[in-house]
Amino acid sequence: MRLSSRTRAWVTLVAAVLVVVVAVLLARGGSGTTDAASRSSSSRTTSSAGAAGTVDPSSGLRWVDESSLDAQEGATLAEIRTGGPYRYPRNDGVVYHNSNGVLPRESSSYYREFTVVTSGSATRGARRIIAGSAGELYLTTDHYDSFRRIRERR
Repeated sequence: MRLSSRTRAWVTLVAAVLVVVVAVLLARGGSGTTDAASRSSSSRTTSSAGAAGTVDPSSGLRWVDESSLDAQEGATLAEIRTGGPYRYPRNDGVVYHNSNGVLPRESSSYYREFTVVTSGSATRGARRIIAGSAGELYLTTDHYDSFRRIRERR
């Protein structure tokens, strides 16, 4: 069977697109069919730097000290502690469903999300602090792709 030059061009184009898609998926760490546990491992510490104190043992996520948060992150944390008011009252304090499974599994209404205002952004930006019902706090700077557990001052 002999293909026309037009058909060969389409086949070549489709093959090239597939190669690009596969390359992007592999660069992201999987085939696109990985489960939530596999995806969440990418946000966890995998180096020998996982010495005591750098990883939260209950979540497996790296710690970020409250003292190292920037001004906007600190302001959001203060708003959470005082119960508001929040800059985005329709969005802040609403249930965060943890649909990507990066945070520890809990009931569907366990987590609440709060916007970290990003200076100069025309939108809410990508940064959020997620609060668990037991008081634990998590920071995401990439719109829920990865998290760090906030180690609060005592």
